[in-house]
Amino acid sequence: MKKIHRVLAMLMAVVMALSLITTAFAEPTIDPSKKASLSIYKYDITKAGNDGAWDAESYVSTGLHDDAVIDKLSKYAIQGVEFTYLRVADVTMSNEVVDGQHQVGVLYGFDSSDRSNAVLSAIGLTASDAHKNENGVNYYTSDALNNKLAAALAANATTVKNALETAVKSGVAMIETDATGHTSASDMEQGLYLVVETRVPENVTSTCNPFFVSLPMTTIDGTAWNYDVTVYPKNQTGNPTLDKTVRESKNSTGKNTGSLTDIKDGYKHTATASVGDVVDYQIISTLPTITSKASSLSEYTYVDTLSKGIRYNKNDVVIEFFKDAGCADKITTWDENSGKFTVAYDAAANTMTIRTTDTGLSEINEAATVYIDSVKRGYSDCTMRITYAATLTVDAKMGDTDNPNEVELTWRRTNSTYFDTLNDCCHVYTYGVDVLKQFSDGKGNIQNVKFNLHNDTDNCYIIADLKDGIYYAKGVTTKKSDATTFVPNGSGHIIVKGLEDDTYSLTEIATDKGYVLLKEAVKIVIKTAENGQCEKCGAKLLTASATVNGKDASMTDGNAIVPLTVVNNPGFDLPKTGGYGTWMFTIGGVALLGAAAFIVVKSRKHKSEQ
Repeated sequence: MKKIHRVLAMLMAVVMALSLITTAFAEPTIDPSKKASLSIYKYDITKAGNDGAWDAESYVSTGLHDDAVIDKLSKYAIQGVEFTYLRVADVTMSNEVVDGQHQVGVLYGFDSSDRSNAVLSAIGLTASDAHKNENGVNYYTSDALNNKLAAALAANATTVKNALETAVKSGVAMIETDATGHTSASDMEQGLYLVVETRVPENVTSTCNPFFVSLPMTTIDGTAWNYDVTVYPKNQTGNPTLDKTVRESKNSTGKNTGSLTDIKDGYKHTATASVGDVVDYQIISTLPTITSKASSLSEYTYVDTLSKGIRYNKNDVVIEFFKDAGCADKITTWDENSGKFTVAYDAAANTMTIRTTDTGLSEINEAATVYIDSVKRGYSDCTMRITYAATLTVDAKMGDTDNPNEVELTWRRTNSTYFDTLNDCCHVYTYGVDVLKQFSDGKGNIQNVKFNLHNDTDNCYIIADLKDGIYYAKGVTTKKSDATTFVPNGSGHIIVKGLEDDTYSLTEIATDKGYVLLKEAVKIVIKTAENGQCEKCGAKLLTASATVNGKDASMTDGNAIVPLTVVNNPGFDLPKTGGYGTWMFTIGGVALLGAAAFIVVKSRKHKSEQ
């Protein structure tokens, strides 16, 4: 009995210990029965900063009510601002096994409703960005949501804000901010909310950026949950954006239909091309907010720099203006003869400078075709698109070592004494093949071997120039008769540089006497995949791989060249038709003729005797 009592005592101790542990860890756990609240204080942070009353770096957003902030910014309160909130996702826990280890975290589940789709589409999130998908619900991390929202707003704040304003129309509009700049909502269901500034007073020329808020949210020290969240949203600056992209000319397939981060007409931050190909470049800039002469532009200049292996096609710069980020609703077009911009080239630096003239600036600042009876003026917040072409040359770098192309935008407002700059870039890649020609017996003459190279993807033959034993692609043709005939150099190699990532057929069209041609063309496939990220533009860089007749090939020179060997074998020896063989046929033929003559004579003699 004593032993039993001791066991029971131990069990009770364990239970008590577990209860203590449960109590200790109970606080950080969300209480699903609780409701939440949201408080917003709207201040003119820009003016406060200009007055030296506010330093954004010194303030950390905690989600908690902060009397010190309120006291410091009370005189900068903005009355009459309306915020609208929309519950967009559930807050849930993930419990997964990854590489044999359990991973637990917080996720936000978006269903397939029109409401959810509108929000995700506006910020550029797709199902492929989801951490997981279950039962038609896409679950995203806070990192994915915050990063995509920030990137979309940086690309084109006006378009994204308009889309999100439309999305939250089905939400709840909060009471306009009072004289202290404050508004609030209570008794809110737990979840992830999108908050958008949907109405501003006449004296406010720009709304703050939309934001996500989790109700509840974890306290700044990470030890508890805060069900009553307070935020102090910032003003939007209205500064311009910059985005440079590239495509092969042959991929020109329609208009933009998406945001700057999802352009649908072939333009990307990376492209592959063959030497001699013309590539199209696109520079897109969202113009800054223009509300008065004080905020008008006095300078808007682009300095574009190409790599050594790319040459400008001069006199084809076109500038277009659009009301939207997708470049569908066009306002007007400028060409180089319009007098609204100038283009200057520096051959030594391989740069092109596009400078907006006073005439062009006047139109950007004062045009009345976009805004009527509005605070905004000119082409404020509109999209400016510059297009031009360039040609890939034999000096282009190959393989994973790309050919970067950079642009810098310099701009200034009339009320500013200093210039602001923005930078972006894109990347062009090209590749090649190295064919080693051999004879199995080592006796053939390689100079009698000939090949042509067909691009199966584009259905054309390669045209190339030969220089110092290396072929450099310079163009294509649909006629086989016009295709370049590739012949091995003195060391037996056919090196072709300047090819894009496509599928090719290498066909042997002639070989040395007494050797067998290849039965079929050799299939060469060059593929690219994203690998790494550009530190300047954030674009996903490319790395190449290849297959030869369906088998992996180890590319050389930094994934620049596809190596392969073509071997010709001797043909089979046929029976001889000269010398001894000829005499045998001759003797046989004479014998046959003699027999025939004998039969004829014998037949005639027989008839005469009759």
